[in-house]
Amino acid sequence: MSERTVRAYIGLGANLGDAEATLTDAVHALGALPGTRLRGVSRLYATEPVGVTDQPEFRNAVVALDVRAPTDPQSGSIALLAALKELEREFGRRTRERWGPRELDLDLLVFGRARVNIERPVAARSIDAESDPAKAAKVLEVPHPAARSRLFVLAPLADLVPRLVPPGWGETVETARRRQEREEGPGAVRAIGEWDPRRRRWRDPPSDGSSAQVAGR
Repeated sequence: MSERTVRAYIGLGANLGDAEATLTDAVHALGALPGTRLRGVSRLYATEPVGVTDQPEFRNAVVALDVRAPTDPQSGSIALLAALKELEREFGRRTRERWGPRELDLDLLVFGRARVNIERPVAARSIDAESDPAKAAKVLEVPHPAARSRLFVLAPLADLVPRLVPPGWGETVETARRRQEREEGPGAVRAIGEWDPRRRRWRDPPSDGSSAQVAGR
């Protein structure tokens, strides 16, 4: 009998140094986490910074992971979030101002069909908890409470699961993406790379504008 798993979606972002290389390495690191399997990688997006605009463009993506099914979604989501925060530290994430530049940002967006609202242990708290009021919350909420209003999350998530209705949303990811695109404008995010599962990195998108297969391994 095959092992039971939960499908989780992780948002990735970076805008310092070689951000594309950082996110490529982060995809590999996520797929190598114990008890996980990389199942899908979105296109790579260039996105305008929000809040603090005097900084480099961000690179953003979303990955799908199959995670070994936990005894309960609360413990499983906390364990995964703690692993994400540890990866941020390994990639050199430092405490910075709210909306400021990031070496690597990893967000747990969706965890199966679960709705989670639970206190975070110290290991699962944001690195920016002391400097950013928005990150100071000691409660983990899944689906991510801000995902529906962030085009840089919705665009890559829609690459993977456009028809998904995350718990509590009442609309598909694609519907949310279109709504947010009308608010932010189509230039707020730009697809700049397609994931190549053989070479395990992003490559330039097709010149005809078509979308290559978004695949994991």
